[in-house]
Amino acid sequence: MKLGYDLALEQTQKLVMTPELRQAIQLLQFTSQELNEYLEKQIEENPLLELENTAEDYENIDDFANKKEEIDWKEYIGKEDDISYRPQVDKNVKEYSFENFISYSPSLRDNLFFQLNVLEISQEDKKIGEILIESIDENGYLMTSVEQVAMDLNIDSERIENVLSLIQGFEPLGVGARSLKECLLIQIREDENRHPEAEKVVEYYLEDVAYNRLSKIAKELNMDIEEVQNICDYIKTLEPKPGRSFSDGNQVKYITPDATIEYIDGEYIIILNDVTGPRLNINNFYKELMRKGKDEKATEYLTEKLNSAMWIIKSIEQRRMTIYKVVESILKFQKDFFEIGERGLKPLTLNEVAEDIQMHESTVSRATNGKYVQTPRGLYELKFFFSSGLATSGGEMSSTSIKSMIKDLIEQENPKKPYSDQKISDILKAKGINISRRTVAIYRDELEIPSSTARRRY
Repeated sequence: MKLGYDLALEQTQKLVMTPELRQAIQLLQFTSQELNEYLEKQIEENPLLELENTAEDYENIDDFANKKEEIDWKEYIGKEDDISYRPQVDKNVKEYSFENFISYSPSLRDNLFFQLNVLEISQEDKKIGEILIESIDENGYLMTSVEQVAMDLNIDSERIENVLSLIQGFEPLGVGARSLKECLLIQIREDENRHPEAEKVVEYYLEDVAYNRLSKIAKELNMDIEEVQNICDYIKTLEPKPGRSFSDGNQVKYITPDATIEYIDGEYIIILNDVTGPRLNINNFYKELMRKGKDEKATEYLTEKLNSAMWIIKSIEQRRMTIYKVVESILKFQKDFFEIGERGLKPLTLNEVAEDIQMHESTVSRATNGKYVQTPRGLYELKFFFSSGLATSGGEMSSTSIKSMIKDLIEQENPKKPYSDQKISDILKAKGINISRRTVAIYRDELEIPSSTARRRY
């Protein structure tokens, strides 16, 4: 074999991940909140970038003054009455102020501290109460033990129990409980209309109530099964998490849709939301500065920033168009969903949409990740429209559509003789949907629907 060095030409194809390409991919993957945070940072760093202002700009104050409508001050003053006279105020007319729109929702702890402070108890007991309230979680349960508090404060545990019993009498009922059983018992004991045997059922048969083992309870308590059913219905009206009706102090987070589908004149229209993908402009002042080009270093710096700004603007627009194409393709494939609801949802994969809009599957995946669309049927994440399918006599049907059918069957069943998973499977097979009992059980669990034993009523 001869070894040596020589030159040869060869053609190869490879993907070079430039910083600009990485940036475009990153912008597409961002959720609306992440995108706005990213753009705020870029606007701070790049002086040439600015958000598009829909309002008309005036560089000169005289131009603005000339545009304003001239006011006839003589006519305006002539309409005014003497300053010494004030017409009678009509109290039936509602007045609006900023105070009307400022709301304050007290937290659970604020509510408990208020009730503690109005009690006529010693300062030491108030201190114990404050420590106990600080140990109550957002659901209203005490997250520490009486023994631990007694050890920390070097106080007799009986005194801690007495203060805790006071807190357990606060509103909402059941707060300060150490377990679900204690929470329900507190509420039952304070209810004048309680069933006489409800306390005993919660005390000794709470797990049987959860699994709907009413026959066992009726047999051991020597009661009629219908009466046990009534007791269980009463227990289910009690609040298992008394603290959840209060604010936990965190700000409520809302979802801003990236696109909206509206039904106008018999046609579905797609509208992209400018809030989730704001339009950017190049600052006119710096453009003029570059055009004059008096300072070479400044011009070089601004040129670099201009190229960066133009690429971001191009990437934002490309992101908008990609999301539009994906939503348009989903609308085409899932037209039946918008017409008849979840039952009309068809099996759909990312690859099918990718082929339809002539993009790569990974691009479609990034475009649907964390993006939402507002439709006439509600707000949905784009990934909701992609689901697997099962073979039926009429073709393929999506798993979401089958779940909807299972839910409807269970809602219409006789509560005294609920459908078993096998029965639901047989009913669906009779409709041409070949589905096993195990698959029905999996779908039912995903819908958070209990088994037929737990659903049965006597």
